Amino acid sequence: MKNAKLRLETCLSPAMYSKHANDENIVVVVDILRATSSICTALHNGVKRIIPVATVEEAKVKKEEGFIVASERDGYVLDFADFGNSPFNFTVDRVKDKEIVYSTTNGTRCIHMASHSKAVVIGSFLNLTALTDWLIKQDAPVLIFCASWKDRFSLEDTVFAGALAEKLLESGKYETICDAVIASLDLWSIAKTDLNGYIQKAAQKGRLAAKGLDDCIEFCHQPDFTTVVPQFSDGDLVAVS
Repeated sequence: MKNAKLRLETCLSPAMYSKHANDENIVVVVDILRATSSICTALHNGVKRIIPVATVEEAKVKKEEGFIVASERDGYVLDFADFGNSPFNFTVDRVKDKEIVYSTTNGTRCIHMASHSKAVVIGSFLNLTALTDWLIKQDAPVLIFCASWKDRFSLEDTVFAGALAEKLLESGKYETICDAVIASLDLWSIAKTDLNGYIQKAAQKGRLAAKGLDDCIEFCHQPDFTTVVPQFSDGDLVAVS
């Protein structure tokens, strides 16, 4: 008898998360522009740990406790924060061996929403292959959780969900009866031949450009920049050993 395949689902928005929540899932939180790309970059560049907090108030308390704080809302750096949410902020000289508190508009909230799960890991194009390889070894159902933008559908997160779903399904270990997975695969099939060109359509690209914050768009869609797989463990984001 063949071994049963593992379930693969995609959640397209935090507003839909309760319909997908399952304690058995490994949840991959995805916020391509820019939180999960920044988290992968920070850990790649040697940050000791990232402490994700969901609210501005929590971030402010951590700042008062003496932590370095990277925090933004709607793309703007908060007035008490040390820097914002671009992956280009998380340079080796700034973050190596440091502990950084991190709070963003969408991504960090999703990490806490999924914390009941078997595991929560961070997904981006930057760690796509390493993430895929790690997930395949875990022998657990996978939920790809798109952080989206203020609960609205996000093109860039869904395209990434398709890229990851394609790799997982090709491994032969997973199966899906989830329309969101199928939709993400279809979007990825359109986007992958010219990913940077396609993502120019994304609303978040326009939002960032309007604020002069779109310099990292191409970087955030660069595959396999790092082999780091960040995992949420005991309140911290650390690299899976």
